Amino acid sequence: MNELILRNVTVVDPGGPHHETTVDILVQDGVIAKVGARVTAKGAREVKHDGAHVSPGWVDLRAHFRDPGEEWKCGITNGLDAAAAGGFTAVAVLPSTKPATDDRAGVGYLLQRAQGHPVRLLPIGALTQGLQGEQLAELYDQQQAGAVAFGDDQRAVRNSRLMLLALQYSAGVGQAPVMVYPNDPDLMRGGQMHEGPMSTRLGLKGIPPVAEVLALQRDLALQAYAGGHLHVATVSTAEGVALIRAAKARKQRITASVAAHNLLLDDGCLRGFETCYKVLPPLRDLEHIEALREGVKDGTIDAIVSDHRPEDREHKVLEYGPAAFGIIGLETAFAVANTALKGHMTLRRLIERLTHGPRAVLGLPKVHIAEGERAEITLFDPEMNWTCTEEDLVSRSHNTPFLGQRLTGRALGVVCGEVVRMVPAVAGVEV
Repeated sequence: MNELILRNVTVVDPGGPHHETTVDILVQDGVIAKVGARVTAKGAREVKHDGAHVSPGWVDLRAHFRDPGEEWKCGITNGLDAAAAGGFTAVAVLPSTKPATDDRAGVGYLLQRAQGHPVRLLPIGALTQGLQGEQLAELYDQQQAGAVAFGDDQRAVRNSRLMLLALQYSAGVGQAPVMVYPNDPDLMRGGQMHEGPMSTRLGLKGIPPVAEVLALQRDLALQAYAGGHLHVATVSTAEGVALIRAAKARKQRITASVAAHNLLLDDGCLRGFETCYKVLPPLRDLEHIEALREGVKDGTIDAIVSDHRPEDREHKVLEYGPAAFGIIGLETAFAVANTALKGHMTLRRLIERLTHGPRAVLGLPKVHIAEGERAEITLFDPEMNWTCTEEDLVSRSHNTPFLGQRLTGRALGVVCGEVVRMVPAVAGVEV
């Protein structure tokens, strides 16, 4: 019998039977067999760490694995390994591959490549054929093959009638969400960073907040008319948060996410023209960051995501203008969000945005730390202070602004059924 004891761990599981208790957890053959004090099992492996917490496994709603087409930047296995190192037991993968994941075969390819890995891959199918925004992709076929949502990543669907049809159609295929990245492509064209005093000072063309706001207003209006489930991916502006909050108050079926780094970093980071800070949506100023934090706190924003976007040195280590947008985030998402939100909100609410919130977006059942449940557990230490180094990165690509940065809170590992993945770089973890 395969047995594991998680020793003296504090449970963070809102709605679960053991929330805010410190217990031992016995996992037998991938199932939680016993939760209580001084649990014993002869011959069982034990995991010990001072300050260890556990929660239901974290789910990431937004990661790019660059497979197929650019596997040297990441690939399926490397991406899932990075997810495990970051504490995620499931990760939704974007369809903007080469070729785009826009049919049954593409979805099947991702799932086949992920077979056998303890972290679950959740394919996001393309909303339009080839991500071109001209004709709907085969949404039903993709869902039947395993797609959990539909979206064109950061490409805009300009045609309002097409977006209307997508929302109507998605409502009939199991209520799978339509994921949109709200940004008017004409208003943001050529933009390099947040438009404001800092972009003027640096002489860089800005991306105005109104580019997000206008696109979001249209999509919210279409959802109100057509129904369906609209998910607003990586909202970044105060106005955007306010619009989503108002739509939810009107009982529209709207959910939203924010990238972890947009909760911590501001546009002042770009003073040195460092390309590691070049992301979409761009790093905003403190006014927008405070609104995002408040949106996470009050539930306007349902999920915190990594927005993991691996890039090789050829596309990232060059002059600022031609450098690619994006950073890796799976290994650091929790630490970054925890550092940003500590003192602003409770640990319980933060964990909800990594567990129950993302699952609700995708219509997945809730997971709890309870006897008889399949083990889908994340271990973490919310108080650990650490400095991120290259040795801490599992990702093949290292395009992150957090190297050398001091962070608070860290994932320690995951338990996915019978498989245990502990983060080897963390000192003080006994297995």
